[in-house]
Amino acid sequence: MSTTPPTTLTTEPVDETPDRPPADPGTGMHRRVAPTAGPRRGTHYPGRQGFRIASMPAPVYLVLAAVVLTAAVTGNLPESMLSGFAVTILLGGLLIWIGNLFPVVRDYGLPTILCTFVPALLIFAGVMPENAVTVVQGFVDTYGFLDFFVMALIAGSILGMPRALLLKAGPRFAVPLIGCLIATFVLIGALGAVTGFGFIEGVLFIAAPIMAGGLGLGAVPMSEMYAARTGGEAATFMGDLMSAVVMANIVCILIAGIFNGLGKRNKQLFVGFNGHGQLLRVEGRADEMAVPEKKEISSFISLGKGLLIAAVLFVAGNLVAAWLPVLHPYAWTILFAAAVKIFGLLPKDLEDASSEWGDMIGAILVPALLVGVSMTYIDIQEVLASLSNPMFIVLTVATVIIATVSSGFLGWLVKFHFVEAAITPGLVMADTGGSGDVSVLSAANRMHLMPFAGLTNRLGGALVLFVTSLLVPLLAAAAG
Repeated sequence: MSTTPPTTLTTEPVDETPDRPPADPGTGMHRRVAPTAGPRRGTHYPGRQGFRIASMPAPVYLVLAAVVLTAAVTGNLPESMLSGFAVTILLGGLLIWIGNLFPVVRDYGLPTILCTFVPALLIFAGVMPENAVTVVQGFVDTYGFLDFFVMALIAGSILGMPRALLLKAGPRFAVPLIGCLIATFVLIGALGAVTGFGFIEGVLFIAAPIMAGGLGLGAVPMSEMYAARTGGEAATFMGDLMSAVVMANIVCILIAGIFNGLGKRNKQLFVGFNGHGQLLRVEGRADEMAVPEKKEISSFISLGKGLLIAAVLFVAGNLVAAWLPVLHPYAWTILFAAAVKIFGLLPKDLEDASSEWGDMIGAILVPALLVGVSMTYIDIQEVLASLSNPMFIVLTVATVIIATVSSGFLGWLVKFHFVEAAITPGLVMADTGGSGDVSVLSAANRMHLMPFAGLTNRLGGALVLFVTSLLVPLLAAAAG
């Protein structure tokens, strides 16, 4: 029997050999940026798939798409989950296939950008069948497809993450998370004051809704707060707040795509710049900080157990949120999953089942989710209306850049890699929340950061909403 001691992971090999990605093949926070999923191209990863669309032969795909399109045009598409899956998977698969036809730019997030905005553009142009729009909006909102997707990723990622890594990385997040919020509020307020946009206006109408980590903790409650304080209508504020969030999400996706492109070209601008998917730059035993490679296949029973665990964690999060609404249900769910992992409350086979279920959902349904979010939440008319104010654009872009750079720098100081810390908490604080996290992490090819992204934008969003409530009286004073 071999008595070879465990190997050790150190920061030096990554930092001193900037042209070579980390060799650790593990998952969790130790995952290389790779263009493939298993032995073939993944549906939402860069790379052409020839004449296969949505992983199907083109003739078969065209027949399936024709059936669904005919039903939608004639108004006979039933309002059900199955119809929602049909529309979003078919359209998402097509847009991913188109985006992957273009070399270079596909590495910078083109497939993700197409899935995120083309469906909304089709609705804006009036060429999307109304029946399809109604079905997909019900699919995402009423039937809870967004919850279904995000819960699978959160449960799978946390329960499949090395326990030692979870304990090491979690507490460090306070530094870049709080630091980037302070930097963004102060600098955007100052820039607004200098340019004539206004200090408090810059904070409450640009920085706050963008950094709230999503619409649920951002534009929606903030519009109600502003209306109650000023005596106006929430709809008066909603347009500007939504435009800022959506426009910032576009910038976030573009920056995430740039990070992904730099990673594929092994660009290391300085020591500790790019972790190629690895978050931490800390010492630790390799057998503690990594897990075996992902399975290429899984049993039906294992996937079913993973679905059940994710579902129960979601129910538990909502149950506690009903009693303690101080945190969003997602945040409670993440905390429960982390507690289960940290205290070892589930046997190894159930942890593996959760991880495999999350892997399956992330591998096949990312394009479908992006299409659903585009058709449900993105209003192109509001985005275009915001373009009429140049300072609005400047402050929105500046918010994302400041959040990204400050988060990356502060994360680097506490032994995170700059790129990974810039993505989360930086970019995921500035996107549209759960759906935005998917877009950003997909464009960056770092979907395994989802649990940290979810925890960041939920807890950070609650902090932003609290600070905003303290600043709202200043809005009434400024208006008066």
